[in-house]
Amino acid sequence: MAPHPAVPAPARVPVRLALPALPHPLLAPGEWAEPLREDAAVHWAVLDVDNGPGQRPDPDCLLAAGRISNAGRRRGPGSALVLGRLDLAYGATNPHLVLAQARAWRDWYRVDGYYVHRCPADARWLPAVTRLLARVRALGPAHVVLGHGVPPHPGYADLAAQLVTFTGPWSRYRWSRPPEWTAELPAERFCHLVHSVPATRVEEALRLARWQGAGTVAVTDRCPPEPQEEGGIGVFAALPGYWDEIVSRTGRGVSE
Repeated sequence: MAPHPAVPAPARVPVRLALPALPHPLLAPGEWAEPLREDAAVHWAVLDVDNGPGQRPDPDCLLAAGRISNAGRRRGPGSALVLGRLDLAYGATNPHLVLAQARAWRDWYRVDGYYVHRCPADARWLPAVTRLLARVRALGPAHVVLGHGVPPHPGYADLAAQLVTFTGPWSRYRWSRPPEWTAELPAERFCHLVHSVPATRVEEALRLARWQGAGTVAVTDRCPPEPQEEGGIGVFAALPGYWDEIVSRTGRGVSE
């Protein structure tokens, strides 16, 4: 493959941070405090009780989500969002189960929207995903993030606030190029999740995200214990060792 060109100075567009796979709040209270920091540009954090909302409301998750929502009401637009996790299993999940989980997320936890994990990316699934998300949105307004993990068919851009168009290691991200159609949409419509990023490459990874037109990123030095499936996000369950550096580079009002 031809070498990637030198990353040019990106447009002055702030990049916000994603927390796509935080553990249960009892196991990671420090991580769940990060969206409350006024200096951290956290865009959204994903709540996952038990591969979804669970069978009944979880008091610790209720508390964590409530704290973030209350902080958002005080600070107004631009505050961190709480998203409930829905898993489409690339089209294999029963849509009635997904809808029931979406209803539980909204009724129990008052989430701001949904992270749709393992969302199909090809055109043949577009009608089914369109119908499902229409039923989900009928429950109320929602910020929907489609976790494709790869560049999807451009028709998916009409279905969500944001598309995750890259999930994978730094070794692949550093050579990646976004599809041409993504340049027609603002950066806030795209998210990249990049793992196995050395500490010496943090600045380069953030600059590359800006250059590729991603308004939201998760960058971590964590590496999966074994090769994970395309779009897997378990490696983002812990904050990176250089989290404070990322916050300092992407905090509110900071751009390059």
